[in-house]
This record gives sequence, structure tokens and C-alpha cells, in this order.
Amino acid sequence: MLAKTRAVLDIGSNTVRLLIAEVSPAHKILRRVHYQHHIVRLGEGLQQTGHLSELGQQRALVVFATLVQVCASFGIKAADIYAVATAAIRESSNGQAFVAQVLATTGLNIHIISGESEAHFALLGAQSVLKPELNQDMLLFDIGGGSTEFSRVSQGKLVDSISEKMGVVRMKELFLQSNPTSVSDYTKMKQHAVACLQRVEASWAQDQVLPRHLVGTAGTVTTLVAIHQNLETYDVNCINNYSLSREDFLQLRDNLLKMTHAERLAIPALEKGREDVIVAGLAIVDVLFEHWGFKALVSVDAGLLEGLLLVATKKSERAF
Repeated sequence: MLAKTRAVLDIGSNTVRLLIAEVSPAHKILRRVHYQHHIVRLGEGLQQTGHLSELGQQRALVVFATLVQVCASFGIKAADIYAVATAAIRESSNGQAFVAQVLATTGLNIHIISGESEAHFALLGAQSVLKPELNQDMLLFDIGGGSTEFSRVSQGKLVDSISEKMGVVRMKELFLQSNPTSVSDYTKMKQHAVACLQRVEASWAQDQVLPRHLVGTAGTVTTLVAIHQNLETYDVNCINNYSLSREDFLQLRDNLLKMTHAERLAIPALEKGREDVIVAGLAIVDVLFEHWGFKALVSVDAGLLEGLLLVATKKSERAF
């Protein structure tokens, strides 16, 4: 049986990401054929209104149409793209209506997944590229636009996972009023993050054991690590399994907080669309170090997309 080319789509509150890859009959990712992403801000304004904005939906529809054409160029039909939506569509009052509109206009069938499923997919993807010693004992976190997922792993097995409403778009809209960032705004972000981590701890019930390694995936973490390494061109090999010490993070944090949004755009590793929300990402990582006492953060590029690809290949539509 030959390898199959599959396409998966992650529709987040801030970013829409497409991965096309060859998958073996044994359900292993053999080769990344194509990857692209677009910062859409689908969740923009959701905190104030409770629904997806017209502009956000329009931006997303344009991107979806483009990505369907990209997949078609690889011989993949819209109906065969495994697409999942996370916090923005999950929480919005008009999310289901938007999903129906997308299907009618593009042929793309979007599955709205729970925060727990999101954490599960992210863990599977991360474990596919992490070093074995990390896979054995880690706390994996996945910062998105609307939520952050946490998974505890012990002896290579998942202990538990939880999704918290702590995303960079959400926090930016709630707390960021200044440019450059004021001490007051940043403090409010950190206070919000601390409250979220306390709820994560409460979900651990009687087992309060903190894993040995802190591992982060998704755009905030990979961007910070790329900036720290002064990458001119993003290179996944420089991101996977890279350890960023707390001291290096604090220096990076201080440098970024001094800048205006426009000044951050001059950094090669920081793409347009992240210049403001990166502040919320800094606050989340800052609190992870401070609250739980980790000395370093290990980054991983693989996450939800790769996990979705593996599960969808095994179980087809039943994966959702």
C-alpha cells in the first residue's frame, strides 16, 4: 500500500494553518509536502460581542477559498480536507452558521472540536518530534488566539489535559490599551494568566505532581525562540527541541516590551499580525516560569496540525 497525501486545516482564533503531507500506511508522517498559514483574526471582537465579526468572517472566507485551490493543485478535493475549528468558532453565537456558510461556498467541511480534543491533537503532534526524554515527563502547553491547552505526561503517557480561556487575541482585547505596553496593562495580563493557572492546578485534583519538563508549541513560543536565535528565515530544525532558559526569556521579554508595535515589525522573525498579540504571549510564558518555577522552556514546532493529521489518517471522519 502506497503513502497517501493528506491535507489538514487548523482554524484558530488568530491564525489559519494548512499542512499537506505524505502519510505512510503505518500512519507515520513521511514528508511535509506543503505548509502555509494566514493571520486572519477570526476571533477579533469576540470578547465584546460574543459573535464572529463580519470582517473576520470575510477575511476567513477569502483564505479558505485560496487554500481549497491550493489543495486542489495537489489533487485533494475540498471534501477531503480535514478541517477543525477551535476557540473562536467554538464559543461564538454564530459559529455554526459560519461553518454552514463555509461549506456552502467552498465545500470545506469544518469540525468544531472541544478544548480537550485540541489538547489531545497537540500532544500527539508534539510527541512525534520531541526527544524521548521529554516525551516521558512533560507539561505541554499550546497557546492559541482564544485558549491555551495544557497536557501532563508521565512515563510517556497522558495523565490529563485541560483547555483554559487564556489566548493571545482574547487577552490583547481585554487588557492591552497601551503602545508601548504599560506596566499596568502587562500586570493585568499576568494576573489573568495566574488565575487561569490556578484553575489548571485545581483540575489536577489530588495529583498535584508537576512534570519535569515544560514544553511549548504554537506561534507564540516558536516566534519567541526564532527571535532569540535571530533567525532571518524560519527553520523548523532550529525550533524543535530548542531549550530557552528563563534568564534568556526575561531578557527577550524586556526588550520586546520596550518596543512599539511598529518597532517589533522590524524583527525578521516576527511576522505582521503578531506585533501586538505577542505581548499577551509574553505574559503567559512569564507566568508559567514564575508560577511553576520552571528553569527552561523547550519549544516544538509540531502540534495540533500534525496530531490531527495522524488521527485523521487512522480513523477518517470518526477522528472528530
